[in-house]
Amino acid sequence: MYDKLFVTGQYLAPQLAISRLAGRLADNEGVPALKNRVINWFIGRYGVDMSEAVESDPDAYPSFNAFFTRALKPGLRPIDAGESVMVSPVDGAISQLGSISDGRVFQAKGQSFSLNALLGGDEERAKPFIGGEFATTYLAPRDYHRIHMPLAGTLREMVYIPGKLFSVNPTTAENVPELFARNERVACIFDTEAGPMAFVLVGAMIVGSVETTWAGVVAPGERRVDVTRYDGLKAPIRFDKGEEMGRFRLGSTVIVVMPKGTVTWNSDQKAGERVRMGEAFGRITPAPQETR
Repeated sequence: MYDKLFVTGQYLAPQLAISRLAGRLADNEGVPALKNRVINWFIGRYGVDMSEAVESDPDAYPSFNAFFTRALKPGLRPIDAGESVMVSPVDGAISQLGSISDGRVFQAKGQSFSLNALLGGDEERAKPFIGGEFATTYLAPRDYHRIHMPLAGTLREMVYIPGKLFSVNPTTAENVPELFARNERVACIFDTEAGPMAFVLVGAMIVGSVETTWAGVVAPGERRVDVTRYDGLKAPIRFDKGEEMGRFRLGSTVIVVMPKGTVTWNSDQKAGERVRMGEAFGRITPAPQETR
């Protein structure tokens, strides 16, 4: 009964207004005493481990979002440097991972969503990933919320896709059809040694914004699909494996999509398993080098 009420309430709630208001409040630096009370309540409620943070004093953060996107101490998340190793891009829990079947990505028991819709409705953009592999990772409130590259790559395209703002927790994933292809999201397409990689940052209820290191705050945006190409730049935007590429201002989900035959997930990775940024997540098969 609780699950049904929780999901029904999300359909009825003014999702956009609530989330944008939450974002403004989380950025506010005008009432330090209130900010400190909220941060300390949040730490206690969700069990946030502040000993991992560069700044361990909760009261030192100028805003709630500064606390929420806190940096970790150097070396705390070592990046697996093994050749052909794909690493986890975030701290979180695996929602699902596996193969894409008939253009559908598994979401939860009885639910899936369209790969084409996830990437903005462009068949050419989705085509390289048909029959490929995906991994969806959920970031809980207590988690570190900076997002890092699972592979070294060069940015080709970024697509902002407007949408709903349902929660992305397991209860909602089991009950809201096409959840991750309905919510507001930012899809980033990279060229990697294993071929193209789609890296999707999914917004959610109460998420104030989604940002990238090269474009700043991308979501919220105008209520239309917005495509930005980067493959013609004189100075390409490149990232090393493990390098920070974005962050959530309040939590959400990331989805990594790879072409068929390019990645094998670790055998111990399964739904519900906790992962940490930088640890081995799978192994890639480098694309054959073109001969000239």
